[in-house]
Amino acid sequence: MVKRGVLTFQSKPSLYATGVTAGPLEKKKSVFAQQFDKVYEDERCDLPTNEDGHKQLMYDAVLIALSKAKKQPEKIDFFLTGDLVNQMTPSNFTAQALAIPYIGLFSACATSVSSMITAALLADAKQANWIIAGSSSQHNAIERQFRYPLEYGSQKGATAQWTVTAAGAVLIGQHKQGTPVITCATVGKVIDMGMTDPLNMGSAMAPAASDTLMNHLTGHDRTIDDYDTIITGDLGSNGFNIFKALANENGLPHTKNFRDAGEEFYGNDPSFKAGASGSGCSAAVFLSDVYQKLLTGEYKRVLLLATGALLSPLSFQQGDTIPCIAHAIELSMDEVKTE
Repeated sequence: MVKRGVLTFQSKPSLYATGVTAGPLEKKKSVFAQQFDKVYEDERCDLPTNEDGHKQLMYDAVLIALSKAKKQPEKIDFFLTGDLVNQMTPSNFTAQALAIPYIGLFSACATSVSSMITAALLADAKQANWIIAGSSSQHNAIERQFRYPLEYGSQKGATAQWTVTAAGAVLIGQHKQGTPVITCATVGKVIDMGMTDPLNMGSAMAPAASDTLMNHLTGHDRTIDDYDTIITGDLGSNGFNIFKALANENGLPHTKNFRDAGEEFYGNDPSFKAGASGSGCSAAVFLSDVYQKLLTGEYKRVLLLATGALLSPLSFQQGDTIPCIAHAIELSMDEVKTE
């Protein structure tokens, strides 16, 4: 029976390899820095513009993932990614450089998971053998678009989050024993609670995360205890606390296995206010720390729950509210069967 927004992947597509890149601040300040594949000494990756550096982040992440799996770009059937810059130009230029058939996706900071869901659909339907999915962000490019010019030096409140410079890419293909696999997913609905402050996006996104979590648990007959971790994308400390409170109101009284990539990214450093954000935040953490914990057996089953604020500079300037989305995807470690 078809359930609205609920997806099950009978073939269990596999995650073959990941690539994660990050900027110089992330190298110094992120608690996950040692797990990133490549870090840069320059925010622009020694290129002329921030947007050029943004493109390079994703381009290198893709090549790293492909090199680990010993694949060349010409062997990849689809490239699925997105970012936060106007018309996703960094992603578009990355696709041009890779010359892989490209589908641009925009779920804001939830694109890390929406791209993986789309890749799993293509693999499960036997419409592709190899797909690269992921997302990216670059601090300078995003901050000046959505908030203020960096040179302005505006002060931010405690609910603000820091856009990370990072990218994550994952190679997804047909099922292979002994790899992390995608078992199911839930596509979220747009939730708008009427909030208008772009410096408090964690609070705006928390209800969407709660809605998708409950739909996933109900739709797939799961409980929160079925997972080693349920990790949200970038709610930050403020939004994450709201998310846990909403879970409690929905009858989930303990949230000991809940994590948030945005809250953890900079190690609760108060310099970063409520934590990290950006479409590279969840991609970097999901495809480094969480992926490695699956490979080592520390995690057996996880739920990735990426969140996104679907505002634009234009909608904010026109006084519109902030619609939000959350998508969930379930990964488990497929053990090798012996005779």
